[in-house]
Amino acid sequence: MANFLVSPSSAQGLLCASASSPWFSNDLTASSQQQQPLPTNCILSWRHGCSSTVDDSSSSAVWLSKRIVGGVSTSSRRRRAAPLSLNLVLPQASSQAVGLTAEAESLNDKFGKEGVKVESGEGGLPKVSLSSPNGSVAEVYLYGACTTSWKTAEGKDLLFVRPDAVFTGQKPISGGIPHCFPQFGPGSIQQHGFARNVSWDISSTESDADSTTVVLELKPSTYSRNIWDYEFVVNFKIVLGNDKLSTEMTVQNTDQKPFSFTTALHTYFRAAIANVSVKGLKGCETFNKPYEDPKNPVKGAEDRETITFPGFVDCMYRNTPNEVVLANGLGTTLSIKNSGWSDIVLWNPYLTMEACYKDFVCVENAQLEPVQLQPGDSWTAQQSLVPI
Repeated sequence: MANFLVSPSSAQGLLCASASSPWFSNDLTASSQQQQPLPTNCILSWRHGCSSTVDDSSSSAVWLSKRIVGGVSTSSRRRRAAPLSLNLVLPQASSQAVGLTAEAESLNDKFGKEGVKVESGEGGLPKVSLSSPNGSVAEVYLYGACTTSWKTAEGKDLLFVRPDAVFTGQKPISGGIPHCFPQFGPGSIQQHGFARNVSWDISSTESDADSTTVVLELKPSTYSRNIWDYEFVVNFKIVLGNDKLSTEMTVQNTDQKPFSFTTALHTYFRAAIANVSVKGLKGCETFNKPYEDPKNPVKGAEDRETITFPGFVDCMYRNTPNEVVLANGLGTTLSIKNSGWSDIVLWNPYLTMEACYKDFVCVENAQLEPVQLQPGDSWTAQQSLVPI
């Protein structure tokens, strides 16, 4: 089997056939000279007297040569041009990535307003940029409904995105405020569920003299039903005020049968870990995962007024109060208030993530006890982050 890499830099006589284009042609001897920008991710199978595969990880529209010769083939044997039988396979993530610039422009036309702008972010993924009247700003990617940046009016970004984060639409964004739904941690489905692996829709935006708001919505898809076969609606509201970031998550059961879920906001805060402290959890029940044996958490109770991070920390706190205070070690102290979230998780990976563990801490509002929702019922939880 011969392998071919079809790309604009190596192919001669290219024509571009978008996966959604009505003029896609199976005959590569066509004389079209049209060329389009190069999006991301496709697998193209073709038959030319034998079966070969084109796998261009940088293209989800297919750049094809009218003559599959002249520097395209990985084999030195040259082939004469002939009509080809094509089969284009687009994975879910890449189909979401097609035409992102146009998508962002369309969404901005519909939802953009004072303090709210939809634009293309890293990797071309669409994001909502929020700005408050006093100059604080936030960025929210539709992929995963992930808030990746929250800067105060002084320009301090209080959230952290890991250096290994990718913006390809093929894996969760590692950092900011990722979602864990409908499962926190390991369990019967994939780790931390699927909400962070898919694109959410914009439901509405608002802007007034004090704040800007975007509401994102997640509904079932073929992808989600293959993992978790229920009908639901999740709405996630992000409100940027004057140096205040608030969120509200609502899960509604729109199915004819009950379901249960666990969830969390896996928030990464920018920090200098050697000087980080968390207050407000004394007396709470703990399930602490030891560095040596994280699969077997040890049950206990928190007896410290001030929790520090001298090494590996992965601890679940149950039935927590509605406010904890985080000193990030960089000169900012944050009030983390919540309503509806029953638990908190503290995490720093220490030497298991040597490249960046010194630069962040996770303080995660969570719902670790499964929520049971009957058809038509809903559950709501709120979080408020305020520098103090």
